[in-house]
Amino acid sequence: MALRLVQFRDAAGSRHLAVAGDDGAAREVRGCASTYSLALQAIEQGRTLAQAIDALELGDAVDIEAALAEGRLLPPIDHPDPAHLYLTGTGLTHLGSAEGRDKMHRKTQGAEETLTDSMRMFRMGLEGGKPAGGGPGVQPEWFYKGDGSGLTASGQPLASPDFALDAGEEPEIAGLYVIGPDGSPFRLGYALANEFSDHVTERGNYLWLAHSKLRPAAVGPELLVGDLPKDVRGKVRVLRGGAPVWEADFLSGEANMSHALANLEHHHFKYGLFRRPGDVHVHFFGTATLSFSDGVKVEPGDVFEIEAAPFRYPLRNPLQVAPAEEVTVRPL
Repeated sequence: MALRLVQFRDAAGSRHLAVAGDDGAAREVRGCASTYSLALQAIEQGRTLAQAIDALELGDAVDIEAALAEGRLLPPIDHPDPAHLYLTGTGLTHLGSAEGRDKMHRKTQGAEETLTDSMRMFRMGLEGGKPAGGGPGVQPEWFYKGDGSGLTASGQPLASPDFALDAGEEPEIAGLYVIGPDGSPFRLGYALANEFSDHVTERGNYLWLAHSKLRPAAVGPELLVGDLPKDVRGKVRVLRGGAPVWEADFLSGEANMSHALANLEHHHFKYGLFRRPGDVHVHFFGTATLSFSDGVKVEPGDVFEIEAAPFRYPLRNPLQVAPAEEVTVRPL
């Protein structure tokens, strides 16, 4: 049975940690109010997360559906100091649907000098993202999204800056990590995620990719402890007034990727900067499904909805535009 960790607040605002099984029955974890503190305990004790939970007392039943409906869920991982949580990701890692795969393969068949940088990167992943003997393969595209201040829980608004040209969903799987005292990265598990980007800015000039990614991201509701299935299938929707204006299949997992997850992890954590003891990392593995690609123009108030087995609860977030800010640099 897979374990799922959920962070939430009670009606009084106090935070708690719950553990749930495949049947959705959840109970509070006593003596530990956060995934982060549980992970640090497990690392210190030389235990897995499941073993650390077994060593703790479980309390009252928790109604996860009610917490979702009432907006009391937290992201499945956070850090007491948001500056010590990294939001990062990789792109051009997914094969997409059969039709999408065929289109991408055709686009990569030209001579090297005729390929765009994106197609060249995608072809490199096809050829070297899953080394036959294991170990590191070709490095993927990589980007930085921000710190823990941009981490958004299910049910909370995804705030697009007023200067953005687009505010589109990116349905993904994210890996959740804590860095141990000796600098070793520990993977806690996986979560549904909406990486959320400005695709119009990115399309204007690929060198603006860094600008397009500096946005908040939604993660949750649950942390799936253990391995990710090789084939993850679900749905992604844009809802307007409660009805879908766009819907598509969402495919992930290594069976639908050009890179092994271990390869993506290696090329992130090979940098010493990302192995600072105590830090938290939320790393997005990429997608091949975008409403933007189908010409959808999202509007404030639209709701992004992502669901996929084996995750039990969907990730839903309304789109919001942040108020304009006037920024002035003042000399000292």
